[in-house]
Amino acid sequence: MKILKIQALRGPNLWSIQRKRLIQMRLDLEEAEQTPTNKIEGFRERIEAMFPSMIEHRCSEGCRGGFFLRVERGTWMGHVIEHIALEIQTLAGMDTGFGRTRETKTPGIYNVVFSYTEENVGLFAAESAVRIAEALMEGTDYDVEADIQKMREIRERVRLGPSTGSIVEEAVSRDIPWIRLGTNSLVQLGYGINQMRFQATITCKTSSIAVDIACDKEQTKRMLDLASIPVASGDICVDEEDLEDTIKKIGYPIVLKPLDGNHGKGASINVTNWEDAVEGLEHAKKYSRRVIVEKYITGFDFRILVINNKLVAAAKRVPAHVVGNGKNTIQELIDETNLDPRRGYGHENVLTEITVDRDTEDLLEKLNFTLETIPQKEEIVYLKSTANLSTGGTSVDVTDMLHPENIFIAERISRVIGLDICGVDIMAENLTQPLKENGGVVLEVNAAPGFRMHLAPSEGLPRNVAAPVVDMLYPPGKESRIPIIAITGTNGKTTTTRLMAHIVKNNKYRVGFTTSDGIYIQNHMLEKGDTTGPLSAEYILKDPTVEFAVLETARGGILRSGLGFNRCDIAIITNICADHLGLNDIDTLDDLARVKSVVVKSVKKDGWAILNAEDAQCIKIANELSCNVAYFAMDEDDPFVKKLSKEGKIVAVYENGFITIKKGDWKIRIEKVLHIPLTLGGKAKFMIQNVLAASLAAYLYGFKTDDISLSLQTFIPSVAQTPGRMNIFEFKKFKVMIDFAHNPAGYTAIEDLLSNMEASKKIGIIAGVGDRRDEDIKECATIAARMFDHIIIRQEKHLRGRTEEEIINLILEGIAESGRTVTYEIIPKEIEAIKHAINTAEEGTFITALSDVVTNAIEIVQEYLDKENEENLI
Repeated sequence: MKILKIQALRGPNLWSIQRKRLIQMRLDLEEAEQTPTNKIEGFRERIEAMFPSMIEHRCSEGCRGGFFLRVERGTWMGHVIEHIALEIQTLAGMDTGFGRTRETKTPGIYNVVFSYTEENVGLFAAESAVRIAEALMEGTDYDVEADIQKMREIRERVRLGPSTGSIVEEAVSRDIPWIRLGTNSLVQLGYGINQMRFQATITCKTSSIAVDIACDKEQTKRMLDLASIPVASGDICVDEEDLEDTIKKIGYPIVLKPLDGNHGKGASINVTNWEDAVEGLEHAKKYSRRVIVEKYITGFDFRILVINNKLVAAAKRVPAHVVGNGKNTIQELIDETNLDPRRGYGHENVLTEITVDRDTEDLLEKLNFTLETIPQKEEIVYLKSTANLSTGGTSVDVTDMLHPENIFIAERISRVIGLDICGVDIMAENLTQPLKENGGVVLEVNAAPGFRMHLAPSEGLPRNVAAPVVDMLYPPGKESRIPIIAITGTNGKTTTTRLMAHIVKNNKYRVGFTTSDGIYIQNHMLEKGDTTGPLSAEYILKDPTVEFAVLETARGGILRSGLGFNRCDIAIITNICADHLGLNDIDTLDDLARVKSVVVKSVKKDGWAILNAEDAQCIKIANELSCNVAYFAMDEDDPFVKKLSKEGKIVAVYENGFITIKKGDWKIRIEKVLHIPLTLGGKAKFMIQNVLAASLAAYLYGFKTDDISLSLQTFIPSVAQTPGRMNIFEFKKFKVMIDFAHNPAGYTAIEDLLSNMEASKKIGIIAGVGDRRDEDIKECATIAARMFDHIIIRQEKHLRGRTEEEIINLILEGIAESGRTVTYEIIPKEIEAIKHAINTAEEGTFITALSDVVTNAIEIVQEYLDKENEENLI
């Protein structure tokens, strides 16, 4: 078997709107296509022995053990690989259960699709599942456990930490969107101007000066002491002389810890002699030049969590330890403790496995123990000097046991230091008595406290400490999203997007929009190129200045990785025509319609899908939608439009020369087409369709009709407003138009426009695109032959696997099939073709350059026009 391609889908996609995170693997079964599972001797027994837990896979049988039944009766290897990929993720601690396997139109080649929780793990699972399937087919051994462990390691390397993950989960539960910014724990909640950012438990509301104070343990201690908050006595040391002076003042036992340390790194506790003190000083100095030396306070280690100046949780932390039974060694007791199903690798479970390190060895040495020592029955042997969960410690929830005085102290500390999320570490016998009574002290204040001990304590009630964080970032009434209008279709997407953005801008919103020629915020192009995919959409949604997003959404990005947003307010499908067919398993108009429908299926339930009422594919899509649906049409008397009007549906129509919104028998006229420059006085019918779609979207969003009308009148087709879309350059004796038309429907629209244009001679500059079907290339040429008197064929770009000669021959065949006698010439380079057309143009000629690289064409023509204008001035 051969893996042809693996891709990760991250947003609503062709396979599922709800399940956004999917791996899609294109797999060639090769010889395995001829051997379903029931023809491979012993396959059922081998897969059941390797994965007994697959008994829970119900599959299409709908019952426990359903998948094994399918294997026994005979199923294809792609289907088996889908189930293996899901199962090994589950065994690695990432339970996920959606999968689909479908054969493509090429026999033996399948799309294997399955869900994932961590993208990198999902990609690894795809390759691993193929290797495992091959081993099962051949009856050879395979170390599945090694792959599962590798997946755990990948997950720990790339996953969000437990604190970050809990905040994201809480946000998702409230329908707040999120975007991971990079590969660490920096996360954006919400979109555009309504976004909030956080990293671990530091938020965009966290004071940077408060973090600096908390990270400076000496400063923190001084401020707390001045605020009459009990702290441990001690000082800062940089050498042995300082250490000696401090010990003389406070006496033994002592604690040494790095001034700038965290997570207990470099700390030594309960030090009782000079030799150990010197060694502890050197250990701490590995992490910080300056070292805190404090009196060791006996008692328990408590962590109090304060969010937005309110106490939300408290936990007693217990360092990693084992309890002797008089029989087993310390190492055996560690191994037994790690068998606890609550313990796992890294952060995968409630508790972390206990590992042996220098800290462990030092503590054992102080007791004259080794890992081979057998502790007495009930003897507690501590293995870490700090109680961090990340080193195997445990936690007990004590939130409901706090004395009111201690709650007051903790909340006051958060204000003294100035932290919005504050972890207060306390050493005391208990928290049921005021600290001043039981001798407890505040050890330190943490600016980025971990949440895991509160989310999933070893004992006591779990506390949803992520909720108050989200409450703080998004108090009641604060929006997390911005309006999104998504636009797709075969032709007209870019112009409709630009017009829609113009309307939004005129309504005083700061708009961000993506098009096939670049990413824009207001009038500024920030990125140049075809930016109609999910990364470009995310670019807009990540920008903190954007108040409204208008996103052109092309098929390529949807197929490659899904949508760049999980939901939109309004979506438009301009039309669905033959284009890009024969690529990426999209072979028919029905296939193409399924891709385009992803956009309108992502509309929120009370939002609007806007569809072309004169497009059969759009009409079919309407039946699959759960949101509101409105339509636009050129012909008010179309039978389907009449039916919609009778049903009281909202339809935008072109009637009596007006752009009109109809609801039942009611009509709202927006503007006369003659007053809308984009339509060239009504000559450009395809532009009227774009205007209808954009006007309807604006109306449904809630913009006033007067404002829509003004926007339509002020949107001028030009290089600045609509580059490559009907850009007409008027020379003294002739005209040149540049347009991006590149498929039969686009060519037909240009043909209709030119039929309304007066010219003594119409010259067309055309090319073919190599990855289009033969019939599409020929049909474009046939249409060109109908609308032009002379054709210049150029072909230097977008060969895409074909030769220049092959494409030109197809164009010539298409010209011949038109039945018209048309003159033509071949000038391969576009620049030379345009220059030749301009240099030889006669008076009254109308030159149309149908260019796939509009920027180059525009620059050439503009250069000639500027030169002519300069000559006229002389």
